Order: sequence, then structure tokens, then C-alpha cells
Amino acid sequence: MTTTETATDLVLTERRDGVLTITINRPGQKNAVNRETALQLAAALDQLDEDPALSVGVLTGAGGTFSAGMDLKAFAKGETPILPGRGFGGITQAVVRKPLIAAVEGWALGGGFEMALACDVIVAAGTAKFGLTEVKRGLIAGEGGVIRLPQRLPYHIAMRVLLTGEPITAAEANRHGLISQLTVDGGALAGAQELARHITVNAPLALAKIKQVLREVQGLNDAEAFKVQTETAHSLLSTEDAHEGAVAFAEKRAPVWRGR
Repeated sequence: MTTTETATDLVLTERRDGVLTITINRPGQKNAVNRETALQLAAALDQLDEDPALSVGVLTGAGGTFSAGMDLKAFAKGETPILPGRGFGGITQAVVRKPLIAAVEGWALGGGFEMALACDVIVAAGTAKFGLTEVKRGLIAGEGGVIRLPQRLPYHIAMRVLLTGEPITAAEANRHGLISQLTVDGGALAGAQELARHITVNAPLALAKIKQVLREVQGLNDAEAFKVQTETAHSLLSTEDAHEGAVAFAEKRAPVWRGR
């Protein structure tokens, strides 16, 4: 078991047994995201994807709040937390190869909610709340909210959230399948990290390929989607990890993945 932690002011990263925990560290600002925070989040995601020793990322916020979204004071001074090619917080439009889990306590508002929607799994405390309040400011949730929320919630529920700007509770979000796991208050991070450990036992190349297929088949008909999936699945057959998986099964032992 190895644990290392580095602090870069606005974002903390902790490595533990193949899991990179990324914490937005602006509790005094409810973890609102300014440009420097976005840059540091983008760097953390690059670390996740580039380090072969890491399999899964967990994104959370310090101080009992996931994120209040954009830092409006910084925005008023001319800053933007939207990075070219990567979106809000360096996350919402980024292509992250490895699985990413959001661990949500308290509020996930605006861009904060959109960052959670950009993750593959959401683990949330029972009292967490999610909201897209942009419509109250004459804007739309343009960093994934309008696009992704109707894909994750029933259409009429998603439209209620988008059109009213009123929050949805974790309990209601869970009923409709937006949340993968509900925890007690204060337990979202531990729950997300435990889930991450269940993921890290699996082959890292296969995990990345699952995400790749899901990205590439969006909007395709079944025939086109199966063609994409078949090509991707076949590419795994010749990998060392696929061979190791079969040998480990035959030898009745845990596989040792190499990521190649």
C-alpha cells in the first residue's frame, strides 16, 4: 500500500493503490472554480491518464461542498475557468481515458454540477443537492448541463431542473438513476474510494476501452456501433493483459496487469 499527497494550493492530489483522489481545495469559496483552479484540475487529470500506476480518479471538494461552480468574482475581473478544448474546470469537455468518479457532499451547482456530470460515476451523500441555476442569470448550462442532464434523467425531470433553475435532491436524483451510490453525510469520498478499489482490480486497458467505445458509438445505429465495438474489442485480444487474464484464471490467482 502506498500513499503520497501533494498540495498545489487550489487542488490537492492523493495517490493510493492505483486511485488518484483530486480535491478542489477552496472551501472558503465553496470550491468555486477560477482559472488557476481549472488549470490545476486539468493537470491532475493529465496525471491520471499519463501515469500507468493509476487506474481510477476520484473528484471531490474540500470542506463539505463539491463545488459552487464558477467563481463569479474572478469572472467579473476578466478570468474564465473554461479552458480551450477542455471546458469548464478543465473537465467538462475533456477526453479522460480512465474512469472518473465524482464524490459529492453538499452543493454541486452550475459548473460544479456539470463537472459531476462529466464524470463516469456519481457517489453522493444523502443531503447533497444538484442545481443548474444559469437560467436565473439569463444564461444556459452550456458546459454539459443542457446536453448531458436529459441523457441521465428522464426528459421531463431534466427539463424541470433546467427551466426552473431549482435544485434536485440526492434522493430524487438517486431514484431516477443519476447517482450510482448514496452514502451517509460525510461518507461520499470513502464510498467513492471504495468503489474505485473495486474498479482497480480490473485490466486498465479494458477500462479505458469501455470509455472509448461509449464515446465513439454516441449517435450511431446498431450496425455502426457494433462495428466500432468489434474493432476495439479485437484490439485487446493481442495485449499482454488479455493473455495475463487467461493465465491467471487458469492458475487460480489474481492477475498482474501491465497496462499493455
